Amino acid sequence: MTTRRSVLRAIAGAGAVLPVAALHAARAQQGYPNRPIRMIVPFPPGGPIDTMARLVGEELSESIGKVVVENRPGGGSTIATKYVASQQPDGYTLMFGSSGSLAVAPALYSSLDIDPRKAFVPIATVALLPHVFVVNLDVPAKTIAEFVAYAKTNPGKINFGAGLGTPPHLLSTLFKTEAHIDVVYIPYNGSAQSVTDLLGGRTQFTIDGLVTLYPLIKAGKVRPLAIARGERWPALPDVPTLVESGYPDFVLDAWTGVVAPAGTPAPIVDKLNAAINTALKTPAAQASLAKFSAIAKTGTPDDFRNFLADQTQRWGAIVKLANARIN
Repeated sequence: MTTRRSVLRAIAGAGAVLPVAALHAARAQQGYPNRPIRMIVPFPPGGPIDTMARLVGEELSESIGKVVVENRPGGGSTIATKYVASQQPDGYTLMFGSSGSLAVAPALYSSLDIDPRKAFVPIATVALLPHVFVVNLDVPAKTIAEFVAYAKTNPGKINFGAGLGTPPHLLSTLFKTEAHIDVVYIPYNGSAQSVTDLLGGRTQFTIDGLVTLYPLIKAGKVRPLAIARGERWPALPDVPTLVESGYPDFVLDAWTGVVAPAGTPAPIVDKLNAAINTALKTPAAQASLAKFSAIAKTGTPDDFRNFLADQTQRWGAIVKLANARIN
């Protein structure tokens, strides 16, 4: 009898503890944040993604609590991704992710072994960054149709250069496949040399971020043929889209967004989402993004979840098409 009563007391005691634990968790969420939030950036300081992360961090610091941006570069973004995925889901460690770190890297790096759709909870998208198709000035083509015709009359003689698994590699390979042209991929260790060789005529075309190519377009050093999105870009109103040019599925922006470790409580996610969306609607934030040829993208956590699922599938398929894999 004594043993039975002890067991019953233990069960009753456990039942009493559960609501108390839940109450403490609820109180912690209500007081969130009560210490600095870390925003992990998978890339070195100074680049566009780092600068956007700091913009978001500053806005959040003013609206909900101090945010400290911490750079953890290396491994093509995989070091930061693994680190954030392993942290406590309490809202105090976030990652400023991108199409590169959340959609391309999982398919590209065999060592990553993380499905971002399961490892993270999406908080908010931040910005879209378009890609643009440009050619060296020695290429006679003025339109995509003329470029395709030029490539078909010069099979195997037109090159594009890029680092393995980078947007210029993946998108140029996708275009090569969709246009049924014979062009040659030249691998590079970094983007700086590939751009130099494009300007020097060693390579003839690329599809890269407008943030990189817009200054060269404005300086007249390369010729834009099309924007790789569904709508024309306001800063280049005379440049058609690839959709207009006969490639209806070629709509692939780069993007950025904030995620947290899976299991982060919904009230915290919703609070961060609302704060980020509010910040992105300010003229100051939109002007800052415009400096990187980017536009704000607001939405709910569910919007981001659906977007991430689509982007992971699309970019993963392109990585496979390009036969790009890094061990």
